[in-house]
Amino acid sequence: MENKVRIGITHGDVNGVGYEVILKTFAEPTMLDMCTPIIYGSPKVAAYHRKAFDLPTNFSIINKAEEAHPNKLSIINCTDDEVKVEFSKADKEAGKAALDALERALDDYKAGLIDVLVTAPINKATIQSDTFSFPGHTEYIEERVGEGNKALMILMKNDFRIALVTGHIPIKDVASGITKEAIQTKLKIFSDSLKHDFGISKPRIAVLALNPHAGDEGLIGTEEQEIIIPALKEMSNKGILCYGPYPADGFMGSGHFASFDGILAMYHDQGLAPFKIFAMEDGVNYTAGLPIVRTSPAHGTAYDIAGKGTASEDSFRQAIYTGIDIFRNRTRDKAARINPLRKQYFERRDDSDKLKLDTVEDDV
Repeated sequence: MENKVRIGITHGDVNGVGYEVILKTFAEPTMLDMCTPIIYGSPKVAAYHRKAFDLPTNFSIINKAEEAHPNKLSIINCTDDEVKVEFSKADKEAGKAALDALERALDDYKAGLIDVLVTAPINKATIQSDTFSFPGHTEYIEERVGEGNKALMILMKNDFRIALVTGHIPIKDVASGITKEAIQTKLKIFSDSLKHDFGISKPRIAVLALNPHAGDEGLIGTEEQEIIIPALKEMSNKGILCYGPYPADGFMGSGHFASFDGILAMYHDQGLAPFKIFAMEDGVNYTAGLPIVRTSPAHGTAYDIAGKGTASEDSFRQAIYTGIDIFRNRTRDKAARINPLRKQYFERRDDSDKLKLDTVEDDV
């Protein structure tokens, strides 16, 4: 039986729905059968949320990750005990509490004390500080623990996966961010992730166009002909199964996405708008390309419903499941590559058949 995966959970913005969805998720005792969860946050704030929503979730207070019990929900205090909870309020103190928890969790990951990081939503404005000047979690985690690797945000629900060439940038900067190099880098990360994180030996990736109608052969944009198509041809010649560029509206509206293992969109809303129509309740945000396995729910702080007790925990629960699955897939993939299968073939020589053995380097 596989060992339980150690899940580090950051509490996010304490004035949003983070603690509500965390505590609702672990109100189900069977969640503790598959992982050892450690919340990086505040026991005092957790208790406040538990009482506010009348939840039965029990937790233990620990001082360090090594003390986490495999059959309990544990919390490490990372914040000032005087941090106040004011539901739906964008507050700098809440932002600081979110950053304190994230930094402690990443330190523990670097020390080998957790296997997976699951982040509750933050307020991207209030978390800004002298040590956090990033558009969001993804960029900060890439900087802190990426070891020089580039991150790729994948939004997913089951086999429906969308990744982005450009992420959290203004729409006026999107076109200049669409370069052949950027597309090829994202395609490589996406393809590798589908293989090693999701166990798909020959992933098929659809690539969306930047312009309406894929530019109509240059009538309403030349990026497809000058940048995207050449990028895809080069990557196809390197063995990556990539197709397109497809006009985004027709591709998503026709349901053609079901024929692919992943979809590469050119910019944030091109990918996330259709994704959230399909998977707003239980979608997952996964940060591919980095040594760390990091997931999060596909929703934000949800200030509009914070404190009302109506937030759904489905997306957060799926983020836990996804993190566990990817960590185990990576572990098995790594083991397979250390001890690869050996390919057998016969070589005819001097009218005799001699069994030869050759090591298979890829697709094991």
